Amino acid sequence: MIYKLDVINYKDFENIDIRVGEIIKAEDFPQARKAAYRLIIDFGTGLGIKKSSAQITKHYTKEELVGKSVIAVVNFPPKQIGPFISEVLILGLPDGKGDIVLLSPTKKVPLGGKVF
Repeated sequence: MIYKLDVINYKDFENIDIRVGEIIKAEDFPQARKAAYRLIIDFGTGLGIKKSSAQITKHYTKEELVGKSVIAVVNFPPKQIGPFISEVLILGLPDGKGDIVLLSPTKKVPLGGKVF
């Protein structure tokens, strides 16, 4: 399969603020249409604590998510998801079945570190 990619310039990429945070709380999100968790993520000094919803229940338990570093877009506008407002977009990739695997740094990095 050949994918048609929309070409962007470097300035477009610079406008996307992608940072590392640490999940400090994960809870069930029963109001979501598809199985999901509500996440509370610490992005460190400057950005602070943000909320997100993620459909990652196939690969992660709530307990193993707490303390996990994640990569997220932090400058999208908030999005209403049922009764919950998601403030950041956690990034992940689909596995062979389409279930999401989180992007995460392989080494310890400071919270709020920017992807470049």
